Amino acid sequence: MPPAHHAPNGRFRNPWPDAEVRGWIDVFKWRLVDNRLHPPPPDPDPAVLPRAGNAPVLSEPAAPLAATWLGHSTVLVEVGGKRVLTDPVWSDRVSPFSWTGPERWVPPPLALEALPALDLVVLSHNHYDHLDRPTVEWLARERPHLPWIVPLKLAATVRKFGVREVMELDWWQTVEAGGVTVTAVPAQHFSARNLFDRGATLWCGYVLGVGERRVYFAGDTGYHPEFAGIGGRLGPFDLALIPIGAYEPRWFMRTVHMNPGDAMVALNDVRSAHPDRPLPYVLPIHWGTYKLTDEPMDEPPRKFRQGWEAAGLDRERLWLLAHGERREG
Repeated sequence: MPPAHHAPNGRFRNPWPDAEVRGWIDVFKWRLVDNRLHPPPPDPDPAVLPRAGNAPVLSEPAAPLAATWLGHSTVLVEVGGKRVLTDPVWSDRVSPFSWTGPERWVPPPLALEALPALDLVVLSHNHYDHLDRPTVEWLARERPHLPWIVPLKLAATVRKFGVREVMELDWWQTVEAGGVTVTAVPAQHFSARNLFDRGATLWCGYVLGVGERRVYFAGDTGYHPEFAGIGGRLGPFDLALIPIGAYEPRWFMRTVHMNPGDAMVALNDVRSAHPDRPLPYVLPIHWGTYKLTDEPMDEPPRKFRQGWEAAGLDRERLWLLAHGERREG
């Protein structure tokens, strides 16, 4: 029997109850009806979004544990002396078109040319705000021997963009690449790059391990029942990259994006198998870079911090970073 997330038609699906992704009719309802009847709240001036004065110079050897948030889901992770880049996106617009689609609110805090030596790149899925062709092409051209890890059936796409060394993983599969042990883990989302290829490639999160260090990159996901299993099988984690943004309206986004409250519950699930171990450092991602949904751009970090403080968690363990900021643990 194939795994439950493998659909009979050769595509992929979320295997849990009430996890069906909304369709194109719902997109039109949201954009053309709901937004007219109930206009979303206004956004702040982009200048209020936090950004580091200068992106750090990363010329030193990689740290045992550190992270630099480069916007949205793009993070330069340092784990066990290795550097891993997640979902690299440097484009001004995340769209199949150059003239329309979500535009970048905060410029990339680090030029591609300024990236340090990398050991690995991981991609969570094929949406344009996570798989950015110009960025992939640049990295493939300038770092031709850099290994990439992608979900099932996505290798052909990145090879078309110039990547030479790429491995595909299904959920719970593990490989070693670039000196990093990588396990693909479940996420509740979907894939598509056009109107006809929904579910043709898989989506996932990753656990990155070097020695005793473990980093959990949740990818792009709604809340699902497997967070506790991920923590139990592969934790405890030293650092968790958890998405907190792009969640309104809930009737539309609930199955594919967590809101700050969902993210707090997911974090508790991930920790539940190791209650006596220290709280991991937590880096909230997937907010503040591209306007994708209806909540104000500065709301996700504010609400997540409120939930964190209400739970009485150690403030030093929350890495709520500015664009371009690096934190070391």
